[in-house]
Amino acid sequence: MTSDIWLPIPADEIDGLPSEAATGPRYRFWDGGPDFPADPADCVLYVVPYMKPAAVACRPLPEMRSVRVVQTLSAGIDHVQPGLGTLHSGVRLCNARGVHEASTAELTIALVLASLRDIPGFVRGQEREEWRAGFYPALADKSVLIVGYGSIGAAIEDRLAPFECARVTRVARSARTTARGPVHALPELPALLPDADVVVVSTPLTEDTRGLVDEGFLARMKDGALLVNVARGPVVDTAALLRETQSRRLTAALDVTDPEPLPPGHPLWHAPGVLISPHVGGSTSAFMPRAKRLIADQITRFVAGRTPRNVVHTTP
Repeated sequence: MTSDIWLPIPADEIDGLPSEAATGPRYRFWDGGPDFPADPADCVLYVVPYMKPAAVACRPLPEMRSVRVVQTLSAGIDHVQPGLGTLHSGVRLCNARGVHEASTAELTIALVLASLRDIPGFVRGQEREEWRAGFYPALADKSVLIVGYGSIGAAIEDRLAPFECARVTRVARSARTTARGPVHALPELPALLPDADVVVVSTPLTEDTRGLVDEGFLARMKDGALLVNVARGPVVDTAALLRETQSRRLTAALDVTDPEPLPPGHPLWHAPGVLISPHVGGSTSAFMPRAKRLIADQITRFVAGRTPRNVVHTTP
């Protein structure tokens, strides 16, 4: 019986993988190129190439008739969801929880601080030899609302702790209580938005969150508030955000955009008070070592017949 495991990283570069043996896995390297490394029908565990579009990530899925686990290397699973309907029943979909939290939270804090303290303005001033002295907003004493309180949202709050924020409010799909305090349910969001100085969006992209940050959401934000999106671009209505930023009522820091990549000439590039980073929340030096550890652990569990970690969906 074949037991191919498709990896987007060469197997000899991953420490701790179970050895290839007569009864063990056979590793196949595929990073999303045009040619498959073997017959997809023989694949039992598929590690999805990182940062590839849905058309690439999903391309082998209809032929993977033996697959039992699909493992993404991203926190989000939206790029593989279009292909899940082609899989047989009982396939476990796992995300990369534990890989991206630290890096994404780091960038979130960097975007917040850079936006509030106008670091882009200082850079432009340096280029023009301008001394831009004055008073600028601080993160200290600000109220922060985190919309999407999963592992990344919690990591963001961890890093907010030293900054002496006045208040951190948490929102998730459903209400619960954590060691840090209550998490509000998504229906409570409209009542919470007007009190927030900084709104951080870190939700997964689902049908419930697509367009969540729409005209009504933005209208409820207080004048001068900062929106930070480290989730997915389509969570935010770009046209609505442009109207608010072009009027200078709100500012924004975006690691993700819709469309993405943001094309040359798009008005978001030059909207006042908008800071854009090119979807690099998880793309840091921390990614590869953590991704390799996750892959090795998941495959070790799979070969031993144990339940994988981070199961976020099982196909019906």
